[in-house]
Amino acid sequence: MSTENEGNEGTAAEAVPSVPSAPPVPADAPQGSPGSAPGSAPVAGQPAAPPHEPHTPPPNPHAPQSAADANWPPPPPPAVPAYASHGAGAGGPAWGAPQPYAPEAPRRRGMGGLVAAVAAAALIAGGIGGGIGYWAADRNGSGSTTVSASANPQDLKRDPGTVAGVASKALPSVVTIDAQGGDGEGGTGTGFVYDKEGHILTNNHVVASAADSGQLTATFSDGKKYGAEVVGRAKGYDVAVLKLKNPPSGLTPLSLGNSDQVAVGDSTIAIGAPFGLSNTVTTGIISAKNRPVASGDGSSGSNSYMSALQTDASINPGNSGGPLLDARGAVIGINSAIQSTGSSVGQTQAGSIGLGFAIPINQATNVAQQLIKTGKPVYPVIGATVAMDEKTGGAVISDQGVGGTEAVSKDGPADRAGLKAGDVITKFNDTAIDSGPTLIGEIWTHKPGDRVTLTYTRDGRTDTAEVTLGERNGDS
Repeated sequence: MSTENEGNEGTAAEAVPSVPSAPPVPADAPQGSPGSAPGSAPVAGQPAAPPHEPHTPPPNPHAPQSAADANWPPPPPPAVPAYASHGAGAGGPAWGAPQPYAPEAPRRRGMGGLVAAVAAAALIAGGIGGGIGYWAADRNGSGSTTVSASANPQDLKRDPGTVAGVASKALPSVVTIDAQGGDGEGGTGTGFVYDKEGHILTNNHVVASAADSGQLTATFSDGKKYGAEVVGRAKGYDVAVLKLKNPPSGLTPLSLGNSDQVAVGDSTIAIGAPFGLSNTVTTGIISAKNRPVASGDGSSGSNSYMSALQTDASINPGNSGGPLLDARGAVIGINSAIQSTGSSVGQTQAGSIGLGFAIPINQATNVAQQLIKTGKPVYPVIGATVAMDEKTGGAVISDQGVGGTEAVSKDGPADRAGLKAGDVITKFNDTAIDSGPTLIGEIWTHKPGDRVTLTYTRDGRTDTAEVTLGERNGDS
């Protein structure tokens, strides 16, 4: 699956499919080779193993760690859901991470080709349009007549509820992000105006390469560029907040919708810069909800987990971090990953096959507010380490945690609820749980302090436990 990044269904009550066997590929970052290794990871909300991030460097798998620990090492790569598996001979998922930078000369040639192709298409379209405005009634040359359009195309007004109307209103608030690391690594992604103070919401994997010692630039649809800096990043959620260094006056934040109220079949509009083509608009529908997705960027050694919105709107590398809008133009998600049959070792540009995944905006908003306030993410946890194997029939609490520690943290949320090593968690509230990554994704849709009901099996018997979620601060 690719994190669209491009280059990581069903209702909350229905069974959740297994997590993809390979990390999704972010659409805005260079795609690394997908890979996953079974293991254990703390359910606190941190990935069990580093997923493949948008960049080419291979991920460094780490041992599982207890969710209760404050300083977790990067977790092992997540197992990939069955629905993310590819056909025979196909490669694993790819992140929707930033598109890798290409040499200037080749890029000019490539863009020249694109421009030429587009120009040709425009000429053809122009010819067709002209035919509509000027129609020869007599093909035998005996005479002709013309029919004039009632108005020039540019004078036509698009209803606010149409795709054209929604796009024209949203485009000025969407930016193309160029991230250039100090080591020359970088890529292109997307972001959107979050507030009037100049905060930009995007994916972590879009800016990861330039977060510490690189350069970030945000370009608006009118071509104006602004330098930007990282306010905070949440690797596990794959969310980042930037701040424009000299924000222009009159910024218009995109309105935020309610992702909990989204229904399968609702119309969607995605805006981004697929393969560097800024201000691209695509449409589709919500194909599924609560889709468990585990994805990585291939370079930072961190996984992200989400209970994603699935859409068939075309999303490609470069769309990562961009808004997924509803029919009214309200943001319902952040485009983050894609499943692609074209992602494989040595391949950096996987294309859309209609399987895109977005972080629900309700979750992203909670994370953004915390990052703006403290610069660090906060993760809800249950204080237990679970196995990250695929198709285990639930989230199995491991026999022991990292370094031989207890799998269930003493006096932690799970311990106080009576859970023990070997218990298999099969439901989180009303959502079916089929693996460790699926459980983590569901936990991370909540906040510390939330009270949830876990259904589990022990020695062939099924029982429930009321758990009050704890918290972990930061990604380390």
